[in-house]
Amino acid sequence: MTASNLCPCGSGKAYKKCCEPFISGAEIPPTAEALMRSRYVAYTQQNNQYILDTWHSSTRPDDPTPAEDRNVEWIGLKILSTEAGGPADDRGVVEFRARCRVKDNAGGLDESSEFIKENGRWYYVDGATIKPQKSAHLKVGRNEPCPCGSGKKYKKCCGKAA
Repeated sequence: MTASNLCPCGSGKAYKKCCEPFISGAEIPPTAEALMRSRYVAYTQQNNQYILDTWHSSTRPDDPTPAEDRNVEWIGLKILSTEAGGPADDRGVVEFRARCRVKDNAGGLDESSEFIKENGRWYYVDGATIKPQKSAHLKVGRNEPCPCGSGKKYKKCCGKAA
């Protein structure tokens, strides 16, 4: 399996067997974590319809991607923890770290997201930032690992243009 076949959610599974069935509507995510992962992939694809369809009606915005976020390239997801959110639960919490790149700067988002299950479907309700990270505040040496989470040295990744 090549890296291009892997699901962007970071599960290590092929996209076709991971998040694609959820995003295409062929299957329903069975857990809060599965929904979280598929929503992340939808953000990487700029699939606003899926994001809105999986957002609970009590908190759903008109547009899930503000204008200032449209140039964000999402480049990595790591699930930090989950609380409940299994197939038999009706509520769940997923803490995650999502890495991104905006132009030549790396940054990210650490969030604790709340999910609710209604009529057999999981929905994103709301999230609280755990510790926001902005690249302007990161001091990274050229030979240090890139903060975007790519696994490359900073000088070979986001620091190329620096």
